[in-house]
Amino acid sequence: MWPKKMQNKKRIVITGLGAITSIGIGKDDFWKALIKGTSGITRIESLDTSAFPTHNGGEIKNFDPLKFVSRRKALKLGRASQFAVSAAKLALADAGLKPSDLDQQKTGVCLGTTMGESQVLELLNDAWIRKGADAVDPLLVSRYPCNVLSSNLAIEFNLEGPNLTIPNACAAANFATGYASDLMNLGEADTMLVGGADAFSRIAFIGFNRMFAVAPEKCQPFDKNRKGMMVAEGAGIIVLETLDKAFKRKAHIYAELLGYGVSCDAHHMTAPQAEGISRSITNALKNSNVSPGQVDYYNAHGTGTPANDREEAIAIKKVFGPDYKSIAVSSIKSMLGHAMGAASALETIACSMAIKNRIIPPTINYETPDPEIDIDCVPNQARNKEVAIALNSASAFGGNNACLVLGRFSA
Repeated sequence: MWPKKMQNKKRIVITGLGAITSIGIGKDDFWKALIKGTSGITRIESLDTSAFPTHNGGEIKNFDPLKFVSRRKALKLGRASQFAVSAAKLALADAGLKPSDLDQQKTGVCLGTTMGESQVLELLNDAWIRKGADAVDPLLVSRYPCNVLSSNLAIEFNLEGPNLTIPNACAAANFATGYASDLMNLGEADTMLVGGADAFSRIAFIGFNRMFAVAPEKCQPFDKNRKGMMVAEGAGIIVLETLDKAFKRKAHIYAELLGYGVSCDAHHMTAPQAEGISRSITNALKNSNVSPGQVDYYNAHGTGTPANDREEAIAIKKVFGPDYKSIAVSSIKSMLGHAMGAASALETIACSMAIKNRIIPPTINYETPDPEIDIDCVPNQARNKEVAIALNSASAFGGNNACLVLGRFSA
């Protein structure tokens, strides 16, 4: 049951998009690369992979933080915060908002992450091990806690509204977006910067390799011969506004956030479960007053691991019943790799652009159909399609699942 103050939900819309990814910086370059089926998977350069069986990932090779912040500021920010601040500047510019336009008290930040400033932790660790605790730079310590991601955005734009970082792993950005909409419904904010950020991490790369979850060359979601995911990095920031606020300033609206749903099945530390995934989708549809038959596009978690793709396909069949083949399903992780806490934020951007442009991005690297996963995965080529309702589903370790429902805006 909704709290009394939230029983009459406000209409919340998406007015700005900012993306920092391995296939493009800025929402336009990102979208063009998506619909072309461009792969951002390259040889890893930020760490020595010679001791491991895999050597590829979704690193961002052409990112220059000095295009977005001063050198002095850049030196104070970890790489994930550099991504987040840069994506936020892109999103605000896309929304037609200058920092001075924002109501400081009524504008908040809610970001998701998996690793926080993991590269900072790795620098701390290296210094301590090689030279002892006295060699640790005290300034590094202040850059590490994952809450600095949202704090650095608030500092950059002088925001005094709600400020949270939700470290809910690979579904974190969807949790952050849903929670931000709750804050807006409670009247705590009328504008929120939401999304997620993560930098390429030695911790994540080694961890997923030790789990034998990383593909040797490419990510192939839903393919019979899929071999795993690709560790990646990036940031996606979305500007959410109440409809009244957006109307008042005549903002361009990409899509409406109709609702969200979450679940936590706690089935396994790492393995997903169809029951939990389907429950978050069902909760999202119910919260949005949308029926399964109204859904045009399902943006999948789609990591390319055997277990995830199988369980997600079972969940899709459970939710959509005998009509499951009529739902277009694609995984943009086939192009980006898995950008951890940024993943579902970038997928929200993809859904928003799919609604706006009436094009569904493909699942690339699809070669051999899997009889167990007989869904329409939009293989290898983008598809022109009217998208009135899109779902963005994400799953995370510990059985955490979150699904957003986006709709074409109609006054």
